[in-house]
Parts: sequence; structure tokens; C-alpha cells
Amino acid sequence: MQIYLDNSATTVVAKEVIDAILPYFSGDFGNAQSVHAFGQRAKAAVEDARRQVAALINAAPAEIVFVSGGTEADNLAIRGIAEAHQAKGRHLITTKIEHPAVLAMCEALEQRGFRVTYLPVARNGIVNLQDVRDAISDETILISVMHANNETGTLQPLEEIAEIVNERRAQGHLHLHLHSDAVQSIGKIPVDVKKLGVDLLSLSGHKIHAPKGVGALFIKKGTRLEKLFYGGHHERDKRPGTENVPGIVGLGKACELVRLNFTKRTSRIRELRDYLEQRITAAIFTVQINGDVERRVPNISNLSFVGLDGESLLIALDLRGIAVSTGSACASGSLEPSHVLTAMGLSRQEVRGSLRISLSAYNTRQEIDCAVDALREIAGRLREMLPTDEVEASSVFSS
Repeated sequence: MQIYLDNSATTVVAKEVIDAILPYFSGDFGNAQSVHAFGQRAKAAVEDARRQVAALINAAPAEIVFVSGGTEADNLAIRGIAEAHQAKGRHLITTKIEHPAVLAMCEALEQRGFRVTYLPVARNGIVNLQDVRDAISDETILISVMHANNETGTLQPLEEIAEIVNERRAQGHLHLHLHSDAVQSIGKIPVDVKKLGVDLLSLSGHKIHAPKGVGALFIKKGTRLEKLFYGGHHERDKRPGTENVPGIVGLGKACELVRLNFTKRTSRIRELRDYLEQRITAAIFTVQINGDVERRVPNISNLSFVGLDGESLLIALDLRGIAVSTGSACASGSLEPSHVLTAMGLSRQEVRGSLRISLSAYNTRQEIDCAVDALREIAGRLREMLPTDEVEASSVFSS
């Protein structure tokens, strides 16, 4: 039995999405920029998808730019604002727990003379609003704070950060912008760009049962940014290159499915996550849930198995056909401990023993039962291999 519990890394493409995509590989294969009928059918499909994405996040279709995924969306937002507004200032603010797509771009900009403030987070993974307020200077042009963390699922107070931004704008700081990486929150909680108060917001298709290789960036009307690439005049001069019509159609369909089935899906996922955590904590009592247990998306559970090694648990589960992760797939292979959990102040042992289990509406209670039973057995075997003093220091199992 194959059990997939790593839905924060990627998701299965929904059947409805596959059905929507297939015609654009064959009969409607035209280039969306061509003026003939083949091209115009493709163009119409792209614009339908743009409306579907916009409807999900309460944006105008003209505010949606299609890109290759979350990483490109983050890069376009951050570098695009930096280059467009550097005459007004060269200071950016972000957090220490951002996705590598944000952190790496900020580090690259530092090499080009920009200054970046990396805000700390509390033990629960949430940034302090006063730290945000104190970090802003007259030179600040962008604040980039993720909506939901990709490892813990913890939600950041974006609406409150937007209020701080608006306060500064009211004081004449008109070149200050707010961006959020919402790759892990789209489809899991309501995301309304107007309510959140963001100027830019990144999303990715393969996290919501669309194909890999497609995403979108919301750019609020009137927001000026430089493009990353040069070529044709696609995507309103924001992102040149022939449109990935099948991928874009798939993203649009996935967004429509989320919007139409939102309450049912999220309630089911939350119930499964709560059941998972109840079963694990009942079976293995020295388990801690990392991140804020209230302010988080409903599909992610980040757990530290004190005294055990997360990588060993992952590999043993994989051998049984059960897929989980120890953190971000984009950081896999790194020898460094999770920068997110480290920034939250967890000990090296807590970080070392962490697993991320992430669910989708396609998971079942039976799968949860199988995974927990396997995890308990594996944890018991690994505990038997520990030196005596470590076993005594980490009494892992409930009686």
C-alpha cells in the first residue's frame, strides 16, 4: 500500500485538472499569441484561467501574471520591486523562516548593494509586529513575509503588517510595498488579497493539484516592477515567453475546484490532521508539535520525536511505501538543520527528530492509521538501537 503524506512538497494532479488540460496538447495546441483561430482558442483558455485564479483570491484578472511556479513568482516580486524602486531606497525586510526562493533572492540583492533585514520569529514561529515596525526606515521599499510557513504551516499576521505599511504610506512613504509568498496557504485557508492588504502575492499550481511548472504572481494595479526576463510582450510585459497553455489551464481549473469545494475540503483535511496528531501523541508521548497550534494551515503537522532521528524515521517509512518529509523539499540534500526550526529556537535534538506530515483531501483515515502504526513500530525499533543512556533520557513510548 502506497501512502502519500508529503502534500506540501507536491500534490497529485486532480482528474478534473487532467481532463481540462488534455485538449491543449492536441486539438487546441495553438500559440496563445497567434492571431489565427488555433491561437485565439488558446488565448481564450489562458484568459479563462486568469479569471479563475483571480476569483480565488479576490483579484482582478488583469492583476494576475502567469509564471513557472512559486520560485519565479517570488523572484519576480522581490527583484522586480528592488530594481524598479532602488532610486527611492535599497532596503528590504523579510524573516528568517522564508522559503529559499525568498532568502536566496534577498542574499543575491545584498551582493548588489541592497541591505536586507532578516526578522526573527518567536518559539511559535510568528514574527513580532513591533520588530516589523522598528525595522522600517525611509529607505525601505519592500517587506516580504510568507503567509503560511512551508515546514510548520504557521500563519503570519499579514493583515496587521499591512496596517503598519499603510501607516507609513500615510506618512508619505509611498514607495513601501508588501509581498507575501502564499504558496502553502492557497487552497488551505481563505486568501483574499484585498483583505490581506498585499501588493504582491505568489502562488504555485502543484501545491493545489495542478501540474508542476506553472504558478502566478498577483500584482496589485498600479504597482510598478521590473521584469526578470526580456523577449516578447507576453503577460502585459511582465513575463515574456510563450505561455504554457496546458499548465495555465490546469492552474485555472485547480483554482476553480478549490473555490467551489473549499469548505468541504478544508474541513476534511483539518479532521484528518487532528486525528493524526491525536493518534501519534497517544502512541508516542514524547512528541511535540512545532509551531503555533492555532494559527496554522489545516494540512501540515510538524512533529519532533525527541531522542530519535527524523531522517531515519523518514527512510524507514519510505521502505514501507509511506512518504513524509523532514522539511522543505527545496532544501533536501542539505547537511544543515532546518533553518525554520532553528530560527524558532528549537534545540538541535528537537530539529534532528522532526518530521513534516502534510495532508490533502485525497488522504483517508485508513492511511493515517497505517502510517501511525508503522511509525510506532519503527520508532520502537530505532529506540532499541539507542545507547542505554539515550534511551533513559528519551522515554519515547506511552504505556
